[in-house]
Amino acid sequence: MTKFAFGIRAVGMVCLVFALPGFAQTGKPASKAQIAHGEYLVKGVSGCSDCHTPMNEKGEPIPGKWLQGAKLTFGPLTPMPAWAGTAPGIAGLPGWTTQQAVHLLVTGLDRSGHPLRPPMPQFRMSQSDAEAVVAYLKSLK
Repeated sequence: MTKFAFGIRAVGMVCLVFALPGFAQTGKPASKAQIAHGEYLVKGVSGCSDCHTPMNEKGEPIPGKWLQGAKLTFGPLTPMPAWAGTAPGIAGLPGWTTQQAVHLLVTGLDRSGHPLRPPMPQFRMSQSDAEAVVAYLKSLK
């Protein structure tokens, strides 16, 4: 492959990457399969409920409070100024647009461009996985 052809291909890939976040916003409703994949990622892979769901004294999720936000029951052994003491409610993603939430899960950066506060993982999900997680969370009340 010539340097010119390689350069054209690279420019095309960069354009595609920047176009993808807008492509996800087609206005189509999420499919059942996409929501199911998001549920699998939230429950089985990411463990979102470990922090975002309040637990009873036995460490079990409180019925009716799934992903409604919770005070964290663990913390760092040494003081950490950026540590988040609570996890916000994410069921329905109140206050978040689909695009903002997908961006967070793809980049690990919040709406202001800052890294997420510990213990929140700095996710770098694929576009399709992030869209599935957001579709699932938006489907919750």
